[in-house]
Amino acid sequence: MTAVAADATIFEPNRPLLNQVEIPLARLPQTLDGFTIAQLSDFHYDDIFSVHPIRKAVEVVNQLGPDLVVLTGDFVTISALADYLHNEKDSLAAAEPCARLLSPLRARYGVFAVLGNHDVKAGPRQVTYIFKDQGLPMLRNQSVPIERDGARLWLAGLDSVSEGKPDPERALQNILPGEPVVALVHEPDYADKLCRYPVDLQLSGHSHGGQIRLPILGAPYLPEGATKYPFGLYKIGPMTLYTNAGIGTIRIPVRLNCPPEITLFTLRTAGRSGRE
Repeated sequence: MTAVAADATIFEPNRPLLNQVEIPLARLPQTLDGFTIAQLSDFHYDDIFSVHPIRKAVEVVNQLGPDLVVLTGDFVTISALADYLHNEKDSLAAAEPCARLLSPLRARYGVFAVLGNHDVKAGPRQVTYIFKDQGLPMLRNQSVPIERDGARLWLAGLDSVSEGKPDPERALQNILPGEPVVALVHEPDYADKLCRYPVDLQLSGHSHGGQIRLPILGAPYLPEGATKYPFGLYKIGPMTLYTNAGIGTIRIPVRLNCPPEITLFTLRTAGRSGRE
């Protein structure tokens, strides 16, 4: 029992696991076949528990050399006991060192982020400014084109569902029909709504994968907005969803059967795979 406790509190939270996932997209042009996206999520920066896994994740991602890096929110923490722990002022103070730790991330077509529910509670304008100042643009109901060899892929970022005001119409308004879209949305269960829009792939976090996953029983607790699609790969109508287990922890600095996650996606034109 002591060994399990030590692994859950000391070792597992500090060993990010790399998951490599191929995603076929029906609308992806063949010239973008093989395009790679690295995803990190749910950092919940603090000076003790999250610094090492964040640094390790940045190191691993840069070694992978992805085309694009996306950060799907919750850089800081707001506690339910906000008067005593993780209040707005303390949370905003954590945004800057978190942004500095993430600023060395490199990708051929850039690094982009969206806000999580904790970031919005702490102060969305301030967190957005701090990250932009570190060269990490925050997409708030907006999209940017990624162009390679004459083909285009759109990256759309939505505001936090539970604390912000997500506006897919605004985020997707400049995208031409038929062009593939990857959307960043902190809360994965929003996929049930977003799948009605012309979005090919939604990347989310929020759940921490449950943070503790028990044999047979699974996760004893999942946050609202991540109870239906808490971890891994899903198909919702024509859209694909992936929920990342995150880097940091919340409430208790423990992970059991649920290590921090770095996800590397390889996008494939439908009908093609890396084995061909």
